[in-house]
Amino acid sequence: MVQAQFDPTARQLLAAAAVDAKIRKNLSWQQIADASGLSVAFTTAAVLGQHPLPERSAKAVADLLGLDADAALLLQTIPTRGSIPGGVPTDPTIYRFYEMLQVYGTTLKALIHEQFGDGIISAINFKLDVKKVADPEGGERAVITLDGKYLPTKPF
Repeated sequence: MVQAQFDPTARQLLAAAAVDAKIRKNLSWQQIADASGLSVAFTTAAVLGQHPLPERSAKAVADLLGLDADAALLLQTIPTRGSIPGGVPTDPTIYRFYEMLQVYGTTLKALIHEQFGDGIISAINFKLDVKKVADPEGGERAVITLDGKYLPTKPF
């Protein structure tokens, strides 16, 4: 039976334990994703408490990280989502995404509505990819792809 969390505390504690195990075992998120059989973005989000994992994936991740059967079961529960507490984020990496949305949020909204009409981009039917590429001017660039299904507003 599918179970859901109403309090994020258990998943937050599990996320902390999983990250500790990841560090102790010197694993990458990609290695954990390979064990899960799912994408690195989805698996990372799930381990950090934002998605449930299918049973097979949850057991494989728990085994790889040396977590017990209770942790594997908890990894399968539907979490209370949201990983950024209220207010402006203070972590510099997360803050930059906040800043990008502050600067480009209305632009994204205008372009999406012009091209698609009234509606939203789903964060449920969604794919995320992060790639490191060479910058022709030197250094590296981050290419982040947010790929969500468009859901039109339906009058009723």
